[in-house]
Amino acid sequence: MSHQPPNIDEMNDRSREVFRRVVEGYLESGAPVGSRTLTRGFSENISAATIRNVMQDLEFLGLLGSPHTSAGRIPTQLGLRMFVDGLLEVGDLDGEDRLKIDRTLKSNDQDVTSVLDQVGQALSGVTHGASLVLTPKHEAAIKHIEFVSLSPERALVVLVFADGHVENRVFTPPSGQTPSSMREAANFLNAIAAGHTLSELGQVIAREIKSRRQEIDALAAELVRDGLALWENEGEATERLIVRGRGNLLDADGNEADLARIRTLFDDLERKRDIAQFLDLAEEGDGVRIFIGSENKLFSLSGSSLVVSPYMNADRKIIGAVGVIGPTRLNYGRIVPIVNYTAKLVGKMIADRS
Repeated sequence: MSHQPPNIDEMNDRSREVFRRVVEGYLESGAPVGSRTLTRGFSENISAATIRNVMQDLEFLGLLGSPHTSAGRIPTQLGLRMFVDGLLEVGDLDGEDRLKIDRTLKSNDQDVTSVLDQVGQALSGVTHGASLVLTPKHEAAIKHIEFVSLSPERALVVLVFADGHVENRVFTPPSGQTPSSMREAANFLNAIAAGHTLSELGQVIAREIKSRRQEIDALAAELVRDGLALWENEGEATERLIVRGRGNLLDADGNEADLARIRTLFDDLERKRDIAQFLDLAEEGDGVRIFIGSENKLFSLSGSSLVVSPYMNADRKIIGAVGVIGPTRLNYGRIVPIVNYTAKLVGKMIADRS
C-alpha cells in the first residue's frame, strides 16, 4: 500500500466495475464478496481467476481488504470514501419516508425542541439508525443576566432575552466564588451584553476582559469566562444535542467489539464533549456531508459513519444540523436524500415560526 490510490476516473472499466460491485455487495450484505460471486452478471465474460487478480490489485492500492483468510474482500475506509465520492448513486426520497418525516412537522406543538425531538424519532425510525439533531441556539438579543449561588459547587445563571424568552441554567462555578464576585460578574456582563446574542457575546467578553482587566477582579473574570463557555445545558429543556434510536445500533447484529465501540460512541455523546464540533462539521460546507470511520474526531472510536446536513434560518445562517449515524455499511444512497430533505424541512419550519 505504498502507492497513492488512483482517482476513480483513472481506473480502467474492469477495475472500476469490480470495485463498485465489491462495495455494493458489502453494503448490501455486510459480508466479504468473493470472485465467484462477481462473475455472475459481470458485464464481460471473465474468469474468477482474473477477477481475483483485479481484487488483489485493488487491495494493494488500499481500497479493499481481506478480513479473513477467505478469498472474499470488503472495502477499506479509503475504499468507501472513494466509492462515496465517485460512484455513489443517490436515489430519490421514498414517498412513504417523506410522509413519515412530514407528519412530525405538522405538529401543533409550539416548542421547537419538542418538534425537533419528534423529527429525531422519525429520522431514526425511517433510517433504522441513530439520529442526531442539533437544535438552534436562542438567537434573540440578551436583555439581562444574573448569577445566583446555590452552593459552593453549583450556581444558577438566569438569562432574560429581549423577546421575553427566559432560560435558567445550572452550572459549576470556579472555586472560590462569593455572592459579591457573582454580582460583580453579572454587572460587568449586563454592561456589555445589551443588543448582543449569546453567539456574539463570547467574542465581546474576550475583548472587554482584555481591555478592562483592571475593572474586574480575577475571580469574577474567571466566572465570566467559565460560566459563559458552558451554554450546552444537560437539562432536558435546553439540551442542544438530541440523540434518538440508540437501540437500532445496540441491537444490530455485530460482534462484541463492535458493540463496545458503539457504547463508547454513545458515552461520548451523552457527555456532550463534542457538540460544538458536530455543528462545526456541518458548517464546513453546504448540503449533505458524509464522514466515514475515523475521518472525524467525534466518531473515530466507534467505526461508524455519519451523514449530516446543516439547516438554516430565514437569513440563510446555519443554526443547527440533523444527521444519521450507523455502521460504515450504511445504505448511503438511501440515507443521503432522507437527511437532505429533513434538513431543508427543519430549516423551513424554523423560518416559518420566526
